[in-house]
Amino acid sequence: MNIHLLKKNRKAILIILDSATIAFSVFLSFLLRFDFTLPDQYKSDLILLLVISVFIQTIVFNIKNYYDIIWRFTSIWDMLNIFKAITFSSLFSIVFIAFYKGVFLYPRTVLLMFYFLNVFFICFTRLVTRIYHSHIYSISRKNNKEKKSLILIGAGKTGEKITREIKTSPDTNYNIIGLVDDEPSIQGATIHGIKVVGTVKDIPKLNIIFDEILITAPSASGDQLRNIVLACKATGKKYKTVPSLTELIDRDVSLATVRNVSYVDLLGRKEVKLDHNSIEDMMFGKRVLITGAGGSIGSELVRQCLIFHPAEIICIDHSEENIFNLENELSPLIRSKTILKYYLCTINSKAELNKIFNENRPQIIFHAAAYKHVPIQENHPWSAVKTNVGGTLNMVNLSDQYGVDLFVLVSTDKAVNPVNIMGASKRVAEKIIQSFNSCSKTCFMAVRFGNVLGSSGSAIPIFEKQINKGGPITITHPEMTRYFMSIQEASQLILQCGAIGKEGEIFLLEMGKPVKILQMAKDLVRLSGLEPEIDVPIVFSGLRPGEKLYEELQLKDEIKTVTNHKKIMILKGRSSIEDWNYLLKEIEFLLISAEEIDSQKIYKYFKRIVPTFNNRSLETDNKSLIGQFKVQA
Repeated sequence: MNIHLLKKNRKAILIILDSATIAFSVFLSFLLRFDFTLPDQYKSDLILLLVISVFIQTIVFNIKNYYDIIWRFTSIWDMLNIFKAITFSSLFSIVFIAFYKGVFLYPRTVLLMFYFLNVFFICFTRLVTRIYHSHIYSISRKNNKEKKSLILIGAGKTGEKITREIKTSPDTNYNIIGLVDDEPSIQGATIHGIKVVGTVKDIPKLNIIFDEILITAPSASGDQLRNIVLACKATGKKYKTVPSLTELIDRDVSLATVRNVSYVDLLGRKEVKLDHNSIEDMMFGKRVLITGAGGSIGSELVRQCLIFHPAEIICIDHSEENIFNLENELSPLIRSKTILKYYLCTINSKAELNKIFNENRPQIIFHAAAYKHVPIQENHPWSAVKTNVGGTLNMVNLSDQYGVDLFVLVSTDKAVNPVNIMGASKRVAEKIIQSFNSCSKTCFMAVRFGNVLGSSGSAIPIFEKQINKGGPITITHPEMTRYFMSIQEASQLILQCGAIGKEGEIFLLEMGKPVKILQMAKDLVRLSGLEPEIDVPIVFSGLRPGEKLYEELQLKDEIKTVTNHKKIMILKGRSSIEDWNYLLKEIEFLLISAEEIDSQKIYKYFKRIVPTFNNRSLETDNKSLIGQFKVQA
């Protein structure tokens, strides 16, 4: 009950403590001035200074909300603000005394001493409270449970923050016993009393006992992190990491964000720096529609859009499970005024889409819905045409009809010189938005990038399942390479493209160096604590239909031009954009072929629309497959 009363009357108690501190400073300043023997004629001066100072200073502190600050969390900035407030209060008190009594008749040395004593004791009360909670109280709590000894790799800002959090939080399960960093100038230095005990290469031979390792180097490159992981593995201890800078957008690093090291970390992608103002100008208060909202890219786009406070986000997906999972995930997290709406709908149905457009009148569209699994689309080309081409055409026509401001197509590097149905269908989608842009008030654009790590059906989840089963890991070819980026990075850059786009551009995201799939598989095995070929075998199965050894990012007649964002480029074709009416007629023939489930016609019209299409399956007889499909239907 007493504790409850203390918490309830916390502000009043803090004001009383400050008043007592100010009063003590006044008494001490007079006593010091007069050698601890206060003459009777100065007693009234003492009372005047005490009353005026307590009144003015507590009022100023109250106006500045300094009594809302929890003392045990007082920071350097809080101390500086307190110093400014005391300085202002003291000057105001002196002015008042000067008008009331005359400053030259007042013991001026007392005023000077009181100012310094006041600053010292007010700050001292906060400092003592913080020291008590972060050290003495923490030490007393440590004895109640055994903590794990922790080594931190990285003595930069992130390492400092994690160190401070652990030392000031008695309820954590960790006790930091050393820091590791490759910077020569800080070897032997300390951070919050914790010593930098060596470099990364010293980790396996450190002469200290520890239980776990935490990597606090979110800006480390892929190669640097590989070396760190190898050093951690050599110790035989558990190791974890803080999220990358890309993941930490709009969040702060803390113990709660710590996770296992993933392949995304080894990729070593640099931080994405967004122009938040331009994105917020585009998104704030707008109605945003996202197709494929339950998928990997679509769901991340929803999360990223929420940061910029649109009025509504309309989520469309054809999968009941995806919609259910998205709604379950996001509903408890929504604290803004953004309204989230969920629709179970296929983009192949223009009637369903029309109803959604009519009810919601979207202003911005991110079109992420598409079939994307290459081997499956090779066997079902009609499905790829209906969704990737027909669905995009439906979205484009309705966007124009309902006056959408901005339409962003999520494309792929497989659209460049495509050798598979999936790539060809996405290249046709790019052509649709480029051609239609010239005859519509809606601003259409496309964003082209490579593979997304961890997305549905991507290599990493498949490899991880194979590793968990003890192998083998199956790779189609030892020389196969792909471009990769994380889901967060791709989604953030899509939003940035929307903010800087103007008319009909195809944006290309900077993908870095291509990654060998074989190297990726070996890295994943090592992250699992095993060794490739020894613990987990790797076998090569041969290229599947529609696959090629490497992907390209631009066509021969496309020229890259830079933008203000170093990770975003614009592709401009030397040839003129195709006439919309001609393109539409060819697409209609393609859609009719899909309805007829005629693979040969589909290949034929793809070749006419996309001259660079070179599918190895053109000579394949698909009659048996078509017959099987018809029997099942």
